[in-house]
Amino acid sequence: MPEFIYKKKLYYNPVEFAMDRIGGTWKIPILWRLKNKTFRYGELKNDIPHITHKMLSSQLKVLEEEGFINRVVYAAVPPKVEYSITERGLAAISVIEVIRNYGIHLMQEFGIDETIIRNIQ
Repeated sequence: MPEFIYKKKLYYNPVEFAMDRIGGTWKIPILWRLKNKTFRYGELKNDIPHITHKMLSSQLKVLEEEGFINRVVYAAVPPKVEYSITERGLAAISVIEVIRNYGIHLMQEFGIDETIIRNIQ
């Protein structure tokens, strides 16, 4: 497979490229929440345990820049900002679902407590 450069980074395969777009700790949880609903910033922050304001802001910015989410700012005091998923983001959801189901399967194989697994499903 030929290597390629995108935004000054060398990639060796398309899986690496895709995971760089949606991978990491926070991008998938953000996309997952936006798949069925538009969220305001504060709602997302409250709905994603353990994410810091700095990390949420930076991940939202990256997802928006790469076309996975839309950001709409309303002229109001205080400012109202809403985030929604795009067609590109929705296409990623099907991939995330496959990875999620595989993760659940692996959790069962590795003997993770069934109570935890049931709470995920």
